[in-house]
Amino acid sequence: MSAEETVKLSLMKKFGIADDKIRIPRPRRLFLETSQADFEKIFAFAKDELKFPHLVSITGFDDPQGLSFMYHLAADNGVILNIRFTVPKENPVIHSVTAYFPGADIYERELVDLFGAKVEGLAKGNRYPLTDDWPQGEHPLRKDWKPGQKERAA
Repeated sequence: MSAEETVKLSLMKKFGIADDKIRIPRPRRLFLETSQADFEKIFAFAKDELKFPHLVSITGFDDPQGLSFMYHLAADNGVILNIRFTVPKENPVIHSVTAYFPGADIYERELVDLFGAKVEGLAKGNRYPLTDDWPQGEHPLRKDWKPGQKERAA
């Protein structure tokens, strides 16, 4: 059995994940879709029990269903587990993973600036990647964003 299949079966057994929610599209890659409610349990299990000790990145998506966030975790054997969940666009509150990976703060600041996510537990800090004078409430990676829309609405 491959390393990817072992990870898949472990996640399915531990969390009752349906076969269609976790896929292996090619060697060394797994993609898992989960609920926000189950995300942190799965994330912690992957890091601690399945030995995915590296956070590669966090990616945001503006989907028709809401805002989705994908956390890319890597194991020392080169397998990458991508865990994705979706939150409502009107209230995109997520929890910080800096308790697991302190370096996640830079990725989480990108989610705040570019998508308007509210990251609970993220320490105060500088904006990133947008400049401090960038208008508040302007999130350029949202599909409905247009430059200066807040100024026109005022």
